[in-house]
Amino acid sequence: MLQHNWTIITLETGFANQRKPTTLPKGPGILTTPLPWMLMAALLVCLPGMARGRQVPSESPAAKTSKAQAQGSNPANGNQRIRVHVEVVNVPVSVLGKRGIPVIDLTKNDFKIYEDGKRQTIRYFSSEVVPPLRVGLIVDTSNSARFELKFEKDAASSFVFNVLRGIESNNKIFLETFDATSSLVQSFTNDPDVLNEKIKNLKAGGGKAVYDAIYDACEQEMKNSGPREQNRRVLVLISDGIDVESKHTLEEAISMAHRAETAIYTIGNTGYGYANPGDKDLKKVAEDTGGAAFFPLRKSPGTGYLTGYLSHGKFDTSEQNKGLGAETGIYTADKMIALADTLDNIRRELANQYLIGYTPTDSTLDGTYRTIRVVIDRKGVIVRNKPGYFATSGE
Repeated sequence: MLQHNWTIITLETGFANQRKPTTLPKGPGILTTPLPWMLMAALLVCLPGMARGRQVPSESPAAKTSKAQAQGSNPANGNQRIRVHVEVVNVPVSVLGKRGIPVIDLTKNDFKIYEDGKRQTIRYFSSEVVPPLRVGLIVDTSNSARFELKFEKDAASSFVFNVLRGIESNNKIFLETFDATSSLVQSFTNDPDVLNEKIKNLKAGGGKAVYDAIYDACEQEMKNSGPREQNRRVLVLISDGIDVESKHTLEEAISMAHRAETAIYTIGNTGYGYANPGDKDLKKVAEDTGGAAFFPLRKSPGTGYLTGYLSHGKFDTSEQNKGLGAETGIYTADKMIALADTLDNIRRELANQYLIGYTPTDSTLDGTYRTIRVVIDRKGVIVRNKPGYFATSGE
């Protein structure tokens, strides 16, 4: 568990018949820390006032900055109640310079963070200790992706190996595919061999329900991946973005990603020379969730691979080489390399994130969506962070 070196504590006392007991909430991005020795100390202070028939004054407005509650009782009279409040919103932040290379020399003073337009005080900052990753890898296995699936499988296997780097990794990945419906192929694991075996056996089917795949991945896997403050949640979607069969809309899929506090990185797999109306949806879902959209196959075939080696003996002749007049295998090689490079760029970005923690000035858990904006005091950089969170005591 990520250890923080600061704690916010408020104590409240009162009589049991004045207010109904409440349970301990576990809200989004909220750290709740039991402090038994503090509770015992508070009891010793509060008991004399109770014995004289006076109620101990409630906490000051400045102390009411959190809604996470913990209960205790006085063994002597059974009617004293103590509440401990600790809350922090954790925000992973990516900062990228030229060519998408992570900027790794920033300090706390370089960052400003705003919630609903109001500047917040950064209470925790780290460029080294960040929560482990929970990554969902979603691969399009519909009919339209049939010709691209071989490249996607090779690139995905490399990505899995580099993110996990052995079964000792604290990071975990799950694998999901979709055609007419979404299917969980492998639940969260840190074993690259298990994942790569599943990836190798992927086959194309029919239909296309990309919105449902996003929605299901966030609702069923990400929301159950552990406390939000203890991991970083990311979906990597490889698809052309076209949807024809989903029960959920794109807006509903994005809303579920918000509730699961999951950033989505999309990789368009439409080949060079083809127009694709789904690209705009891939871009929207990425930008609205704090991720990024990549279109590596838009680039025209290169001239660095003239032998055609990769198109002979490694891939079927049904690839798009002939259709694009690239019978030497140039386009086949470029497609594989482009997908692999894009996935590795995502991995490198996630491996070099900053973590910012702040206590909201508005501590009310009213269920509203709070927007987050991070500003960097440096020109020429790209900043990516989760766009907000729901102020609830839910999962």
